[in-house]
Amino acid sequence: MNFFFWSTIKPFLEIIILAFVFYRILLFFQGTRAFQVLKGMAYILLAFLLSQFLGLDTLNWLLTKFFAISILAIVIIFQQELRHGFARLGQGNLFRVFLEEAEVVAVIEEIADAVFKLSDKKTGCIIGIERESQLKTYIESGIPIDGLLSSEMIQTIFRRDSPMHDGGVIVRGQRIVAAACLFPLSENQNLSKIIGTRHRAALGLTEQADAVAVLVSEETGEISIASDGKFIPVTGPDRLRTILKDLLVAYAAPQRGHKK
Repeated sequence: MNFFFWSTIKPFLEIIILAFVFYRILLFFQGTRAFQVLKGMAYILLAFLLSQFLGLDTLNWLLTKFFAISILAIVIIFQQELRHGFARLGQGNLFRVFLEEAEVVAVIEEIADAVFKLSDKKTGCIIGIERESQLKTYIESGIPIDGLLSSEMIQTIFRRDSPMHDGGVIVRGQRIVAAACLFPLSENQNLSKIIGTRHRAALGLTEQADAVAVLVSEETGEISIASDGKFIPVTGPDRLRTILKDLLVAYAAPQRGHKK
């Protein structure tokens, strides 16, 4: 009786487990070129499971051979996405800094004040704001600061005669942890050729980690925000504050819940 029960529920259990695993894989690669391919693979996987369940031996054999080849092909074709995905997976910050919403807003105000003053002077800058992923690799490439974040501090770091002007600043919580940091350049082949190194670095950082980057163009004074490998247009101070609040305040929620 027990054997009959197990043989009956086993196929359904396998389907549920595999569906869950594939769903997590889709989330892992969401936003990359591989995502659409994996969606197609999900339908083929469903057909494979149904062929097993219904005992369609010929179809099952064909799909088994197809999967063996397709896994190798995916590794070769999407090696860039796999590298980025695993890099982000390994950057989970077990000790991340949680802030109250009011503290996040205060940080945003300091950053907004600094970048608009730098924009008026056409002084270039790039500020990487750590969220859930650790930016340890990029912090180690720069000069340790570990100072309380303020508009004056940011402006001082990015003065043209400052030795820390080149490179980026990394913000963690309410502190500037490092300056003159080297950010990875974006590998997006679709970017315009006229986009400068600072913009490519901002995109590259947000492709490799879930950080947010705020930058000022040295040529035009234009302010931009980068997140998830994309630029978000900034039309004024209020727009900048709104975008940053939307991107950063969500990370304050766990702390508020913990204090209740």
